[in-house]
Amino acid sequence: MSTITNSIFTPETAARFDRLVTLYPVKRSALVPMLLYAQDEVGYVSDAVVTEIAERLDLLELDVRNVLSYYSMLRTKPAGKYNVQVCTNISCMLRGGYEILDHCKHKLGIGHKEVTADKVFSLEEVECIGACCWAPAMQVNYDFHDNLTTVKVDEILETYRAGQGKDVK
Repeated sequence: MSTITNSIFTPETAARFDRLVTLYPVKRSALVPMLLYAQDEVGYVSDAVVTEIAERLDLLELDVRNVLSYYSMLRTKPAGKYNVQVCTNISCMLRGGYEILDHCKHKLGIGHKEVTADKVFSLEEVECIGACCWAPAMQVNYDFHDNLTTVKVDEILETYRAGQGKDVK
């Protein structure tokens, strides 16, 4: 059980963290999973998240920040309610991934790692999301969309804008 008395996380997430550290022979090995779970709950990896996770794992905050800066899927700024990630790796690139990304930039009026003014969407260019056979592909939060065309992207974005998309928050 953790010695953290005033956790910034929900009791469920705090309990998950307590369990995570028991699954690895070295506590530090739980760092990336903790950062991902924290990001899902808080929306990004804030300074408070870094501080608490460092304390939970008996690490320096600098150790946590070094890992945080390495992984592109970890955010240090809030994302939109719907985080659009467009794959531009080789399969997607060859089948129009950059065109899909450019279309999203134009449609949303934002660039890579930016958030719309209404905070509904954020946009990222990402490496492989594991949908190579169905390229080009993107994901919105954790919901995959494949075999994309610009028309299909417009329909997907409108579904989310209307509040009918998968909402993981």
